[in-house]
Amino acid sequence: MNTYDVIIIGGGQSALATAYFLKRENISFLILDSNIGPGGAWTHTWNSLKLFSPKEYSSLPGWMMPPTKETYPSKKEIINYLSEYEKRYEFEVKRPFKVKDVIFREEKFIVSTDMGEFTSKAVISATGNWSGPFIPNYKGIETFQGDQIHSAFYQDADSYRGKRVLVVGGGNSGAQILAEVSKCAETIWVTRETPEFLPDDVDGRYLFNLATKKYQAMLKGEKIEEAYNLAKIVMIDSVKEARDRNILQAKPPFVEIRNNSVFWADGTEEKIDSIIWCTGFKSKLDHLASLNIINKEGKADTKDSRSLKRPGLWLVGYGDWTGFASATLIGVQRTAKQTAKEVKQYLETNAKS
Repeated sequence: MNTYDVIIIGGGQSALATAYFLKRENISFLILDSNIGPGGAWTHTWNSLKLFSPKEYSSLPGWMMPPTKETYPSKKEIINYLSEYEKRYEFEVKRPFKVKDVIFREEKFIVSTDMGEFTSKAVISATGNWSGPFIPNYKGIETFQGDQIHSAFYQDADSYRGKRVLVVGGGNSGAQILAEVSKCAETIWVTRETPEFLPDDVDGRYLFNLATKKYQAMLKGEKIEEAYNLAKIVMIDSVKEARDRNILQAKPPFVEIRNNSVFWADGTEEKIDSIIWCTGFKSKLDHLASLNIINKEGKADTKDSRSLKRPGLWLVGYGDWTGFASATLIGVQRTAKQTAKEVKQYLETNAKS
């Protein structure tokens, strides 16, 4: 049974950023990735996806993303970058290795996978939220006779050609998928609240800088005035084009699904063929269930990324509850660096005891 200082579960951007700082601290580690190749969750995103930040605001620590064909990196360019990043720093990665369970016994972690067991002094979970797509439990959803899919599994619009498609969700993914599908299908956009859009010249660069200012102010117990709401939709080219076609008109949530129709509160019925749920994700931490650290919300109680219930365990990249902006390419750097420092302190303390 191979023993390491640290085992990182997951092989995406959060795992790689954390691995970079662990290597700088001369800590031995192994990355266990369930995917067949590099790229993490990006390998599962839709084909036309683009970031809404240029490479300077979409890079991991140590090495900036190489020049991209257009201002905003494409899915393929992101995956290529993560693959080359992994090679550049010669990280030890085993894939596809699906982690089934993690237990703590006799002062060490035992990580069970479908390809055997590994032991370590510490564990960093960095599997992200992509494996936990959330679909709201609408009345009658089980009776729907058409096809329905979460945005996590959407690839392209080809299969929707000529259909009536309901796109549910008011975030960036909903707007981008709506823009694409509406070119070949009749679409209805449903959002919980009236969608709001950022000015055309505001992209991820502004959002990152604003998020950084908010974080710094939060540390000081201060607040800053926001010129723009971070939750608004970014107007990338495809969304602008959909606006020009008058596609970005949203309806409020319906109340029931029945067979091949959805019904609104006033009794209005819309017949539809397909539903695309762009309704976000929830943390999926099944692989950590045996450690008894998962709370009622399906998360873990943490101080930044460090587990409060299980010393030696860190969770990186699951959202703000594991580190401010830690679910973004550039935002995870701060969390990854701090996590590596804490891991080093933990290993040194336990080595002395």
